[in-house]
Amino acid sequence: MQFSQFELAAIAIAIDDEVLEKRSETTKRRWGVHPTWRKREAEGEFALLYKELIDDESKFYGYFRMSKECFTFLLEKVKPDLTKKITRFQKPISPIEQLAVCIRFLATGDSFKTISYSFRLGHSTVTEIVHSTCRSIVKRFKKDVIPEPTEEMWRKIAEDFEKLRGFPHCIGALDGKHFVIEAPANSGSIYFNYKHTFSIVLLALVDACYKFIAVDVGAYGRNSDGGIFAQCNLGKRLENGTLHVPIGKNLPGSSTFAPYVIVGDEAFPLKTYLMRPYPGHQATGDANKTNFNHRLSLARRLVENAFGILTQRFRIFQRRMKLAPENVDYIILSTCVLHNFLCEQKDYTGLISHSAQNAQPHLLNPLSVQPGRPANDAFAVRETFKEYLASTAGRNFIGQQYQE
Repeated sequence: MQFSQFELAAIAIAIDDEVLEKRSETTKRRWGVHPTWRKREAEGEFALLYKELIDDESKFYGYFRMSKECFTFLLEKVKPDLTKKITRFQKPISPIEQLAVCIRFLATGDSFKTISYSFRLGHSTVTEIVHSTCRSIVKRFKKDVIPEPTEEMWRKIAEDFEKLRGFPHCIGALDGKHFVIEAPANSGSIYFNYKHTFSIVLLALVDACYKFIAVDVGAYGRNSDGGIFAQCNLGKRLENGTLHVPIGKNLPGSSTFAPYVIVGDEAFPLKTYLMRPYPGHQATGDANKTNFNHRLSLARRLVENAFGILTQRFRIFQRRMKLAPENVDYIILSTCVLHNFLCEQKDYTGLISHSAQNAQPHLLNPLSVQPGRPANDAFAVRETFKEYLASTAGRNFIGQQYQE
């Protein structure tokens, strides 16, 4: 039997319609909540484990990377944002379980799918919980734990650097940290860095107690630390003098006037308010310059230790993050906020000493060195600190204030 072209076309259309109908039947959602997830309140990780953890402080800390008191205080702050209305269709997930899911995700670095199976929650539910909780943490805590510094706060930071780190008139250690991400779609090379990975950069200013004074999150991985600093609010406000930094004074035990400064590595420009080490070829054979570089390095490595504490506590940063850049920004910012909050609560047992012991020299890519010649005033300020640290007054100051 032969068919006309018209009849063949009609048969083909009928077959396609039948295939599409069968496909839609097989892919149709069979339930609102998967039967596995319905057992969450009886067999989920939170239901089974949390009630046992609250009776054992060490196990609680090992699971959440924070003490029970800090977790409870955190819950009270974010609870209004995480509370959902009860409907006749289903019971909402409690704020305490949402916070547990988020903190566990940050603390372990497990994937959303792994957290989904262990807590018996849908993949999309876990994703939404983590992102909404991180935003709530930033909203509720950032202004309190990373406030804009006042003159009094700057002076207190400088006193801590003098007493604890042996560098006078220092108001912060500055550096950038690359957090590895999966290459965003259609992003080209803007996130591609000199380490041949894709990343988002956290630029941070840290005090003598490992707390973040100011942070800038979200810069593209291809940008240098110096370039990011020049474009961020911190760099701009330091440059135009609107960050409430107090006027300098005489260095301890001397009549030598010097401004308050921050310390950084060779990636940053030399400014009257930003000290960086002498280049290696200049310091070689010059004891005073070598001494200055050593003292500056001891103060500057605090920011690297702070990054080490951050990545130890929140192990999500020890793997490549498969998230949209805007979500990564909030995750990084929320962990910085949590870091300061936990430092204020003295909740860093075992983290600081381990980080300091394992601190490694920061190796710079030659292309990341900030171009351009500093102004003569910046050279003069660095010379002032160099001469002071090599003087009798400077050596006495270090001997009295700093114990290595």
